[in-house]
Amino acid sequence: MKAFVIVLLLAAVGAGGLWFWSSQERAAGNASPAAGNAAVDRRIPVRLAVVEPQRFETVLESLGTAQANESVTLTATVTATVAEIAFRDGDEVEAGQILVRLASAEEFAEQREAQVALAEQRRELNRIRGLAADGIVPRQQVDQQRSRVEESEARLAAVEARLSDRVIRAPFAGVLGLRRVSSGSLVSPGTAVAELDDISVIKLDFTVPERFLGAVRAGKPVKARSVAFRDRVFEGVVTAVSTRVDVATRSFTVRAEIDNPERELRPGMLLTTRLPLDPADRLAIPEGAVLATADRHFVFRLADDGKVERQQIRIGRRQPGWVEVLDGLAAGDRVVTDGILRVRQGSEVRVLEEEPA
Repeated sequence: MKAFVIVLLLAAVGAGGLWFWSSQERAAGNASPAAGNAAVDRRIPVRLAVVEPQRFETVLESLGTAQANESVTLTATVTATVAEIAFRDGDEVEAGQILVRLASAEEFAEQREAQVALAEQRRELNRIRGLAADGIVPRQQVDQQRSRVEESEARLAAVEARLSDRVIRAPFAGVLGLRRVSSGSLVSPGTAVAELDDISVIKLDFTVPERFLGAVRAGKPVKARSVAFRDRVFEGVVTAVSTRVDVATRSFTVRAEIDNPERELRPGMLLTTRLPLDPADRLAIPEGAVLATADRHFVFRLADDGKVERQQIRIGRRQPGWVEVLDGLAAGDRVVTDGILRVRQGSEVRVLEEEPA
């Protein structure tokens, strides 16, 4: 009897286990469609950039030396002592302004003598003209006296020229440098008195490689910086291009002019120049979107079906972060920038965001 009871218990346990297993199978079968609906998105996450125009230009950088618009070292033309100095160091002067007077007492005396002689000859000419009109003297004497008057005029002009050599004037408007002489100094031809510079406009000379000879011409804008004014950008314009190419450096000299109303730039300063050439608006994409293989370049462009396709392009100039596209893409195309190493031809992608232009 006891054995019969044990057999009944084992049978009940087995039936219960069979029922539990069957219910689990049915539950799993009912839940399988829901699990399929919650499958992981296997599209490759990427970021895109839109192909749009940007400004590209070739910028030539060089070092240039500042020069004054006009510059001269004032010197005496005769040997004499300095009688008067009519300027101070650093004065701004006008064209024709008297700066230095040299001793000229002898020349003033000669001028007075020549003036008196000329006046006497003119009075004599008037007297002889009256006599000739009355027929007292021949006409020939009038011509002779007129020649004497002209000789006196020439003698006076020569004296006045020597007198003007005793005065040193500013040949143009500008700023004077340091005075080199004092009153009473004996000066002679070649003795430096002071420097005079017109720095209202600065001439900037710099060199450019020979291959850019056809691209550089008058009227091109130039930007310059100086170590003395790190936060300032001085803007100018190309005014002339040298007619010769240096055979040693294979470069040519370009001259630009920069307005300098505040007199900040000085002759001799070293400036860093930037000369932009052939600026143009071209299609551009971020550098991270380009794949290089040998001498060819590719991008992954997003198609209308949500898949990417590999597209060969031809690139041009570069500027920080961007590449010029010459061929292979059109404005408005979207290319992969992030995730480019994970995608392949025909890959389905999930767009995270588009990079701003």
